[in-house]
Amino acid sequence: MNEQDTALLTELIASKICHDLTSPVGAVANGVEIMEEIGVEDDVTALIAFSAAQASAKLKTLRMAYGLGGADESIKLELIHQTYGEYVEGDNRVKQDWDPNMDIGFETHRGFPKLLMCCLLLAGDALPKGGVISVKAEEDSTLLITAEGENAALRDNVLNTLEHKTSVDDLDPKLIHPYITKLFANKYNYEITVSDAPENFIFLRLKQAAVS
Repeated sequence: MNEQDTALLTELIASKICHDLTSPVGAVANGVEIMEEIGVEDDVTALIAFSAAQASAKLKTLRMAYGLGGADESIKLELIHQTYGEYVEGDNRVKQDWDPNMDIGFETHRGFPKLLMCCLLLAGDALPKGGVISVKAEEDSTLLITAEGENAALRDNVLNTLEHKTSVDDLDPKLIHPYITKLFANKYNYEITVSDAPENFIFLRLKQAAVS
């Protein structure tokens, strides 16, 4: 099995898992709404409602990052911003500070929404004490994704894994995201690089790779 096949299978199984979980999670949320309509409102129902909303937000985000549908280039920046915002809203540690209506100055291609979401997830994982994530268009059809926060840093081996310098046998659950992100970048012809940054900053750059 080649790398392209592995990436496609990953997208397909992620799509199926997220699809199968969406209905039961939605049913929980609907059940809470019914309970509230008949006057059952207490700390328990509030906790269930919060948890259901968080589960739904995580499913939407992971479906965009890992599922096949996330590659659709017609997905707007606004939806990416909204989806990731709902994903981080629950623990209230990470905020976004970028304009989803900005003109990025270049045409996006298939896979762009997925890769931007993967970069946002990488940036969030680099903020152990929370912080702010921003996205800015640069020259040469490049997006700069910045994570700013106390002790901002990529976890051990994340950079090596993002560059596929880590053996599959050495992967663990904390490293699977950068590994899969690189798979997707290769499949859709994008480059993700980590640049030198001041203390408490992480700089990620996303751009369309040159066609050889």
